[in-house]
Amino acid sequence: MTSATAAVTGTRRAPSVRLIVEFAAVRGIAVDVCLRGSGIDTEELATPDLHVTPEQELVVVANIVSAIGDEPGLGIAAGVRYHVTTHGIWGYALMSSPTLRHAIDLGLRYLDLTFSYCDIVAHEEGGLLTLVVDPMPAPQALRRFIAERDIGIIDGLQRELVGTPRPLRAVQLPYAEPAPQIRTELRRLLGVAPEFDADRYAVCFDLSRVNDPLPLAEPLTAAMAEEQCRELLERSVPTGLSGQVRSLLLGNPARPPTSEQVAAALFMTPRTLRRRLLEEGSTYRSLLENVRRQVAEELLGETALSVAEIAQRLGYSETASFTHAFRRWTGSSPRSHRVRGGSRSGGAHR
Repeated sequence: MTSATAAVTGTRRAPSVRLIVEFAAVRGIAVDVCLRGSGIDTEELATPDLHVTPEQELVVVANIVSAIGDEPGLGIAAGVRYHVTTHGIWGYALMSSPTLRHAIDLGLRYLDLTFSYCDIVAHEEGGLLTLVVDPMPAPQALRRFIAERDIGIIDGLQRELVGTPRPLRAVQLPYAEPAPQIRTELRRLLGVAPEFDADRYAVCFDLSRVNDPLPLAEPLTAAMAEEQCRELLERSVPTGLSGQVRSLLLGNPARPPTSEQVAAALFMTPRTLRRRLLEEGSTYRSLLENVRRQVAEELLGETALSVAEIAQRLGYSETASFTHAFRRWTGSSPRSHRVRGGSRSGGAHR
């Protein structure tokens, strides 16, 4: 199973804001309505060097959802407008990947270079490779739009990466079947009829197709793009509340405090902790992953501890679980990483 938590830090969301504002304009929503209270003005939106924070983008999303209404499929209609190139170097890394499976693994490792606010988990089930999109980190009123937008983005990405025929097999949505015209539109957008009343948001791929070569695969470009993704993450050092939480987690990586315990230590409620971390583009889970990866790489590179001993020091009851997590973080096993001397290791990982 591969999982990732989106935690976009800094100011990297301008292309996404422009796209959703353009999407809202098609629906008849004025630009100033979309930008109200975000701190972004109309002139700034047109400048190529605009940078916005995750919090500002959420304000824009909230304005759009409020103006249009939280109708089923709204986020999907917005998400399919995103292109591989919208995501910068992360998109080029996916585009040059050898297979769709590789692109998915890489995409989840560097999810915090994207516009997602969701936790995303990949696993195999019944001949399918399924991406489960969990919008819990997002504000409750925006979760349907945020999750659907990710589903639309995923569909658009695989369409551009793979071409036709597409390996997309199913889309699952956790709400009641909408009106016929909405169902028809969703099928047109996605190429498959969504399954409603599911217990999750999910995108399912045909497992027999995910290892097919991608048409634009290029090993040297892929390696160079992934290295640039690593460098971007290296510069994403948590500060503010995220830095405080990270320090608490570093204090005992084998038995890290729960999010509730962290909140209590910082004299706030768990809900406030989650909200404030999200405002910084982070989550408790992503910071815990960051700490475990950092400690693991340091122990592999600077000590003679066995992989089993390192797994134990990081709180893993089974070495296999640690090995799987490390492979998800870095793309290689702990032993391979040690043999290479950590030369290709990334920096902070969410």
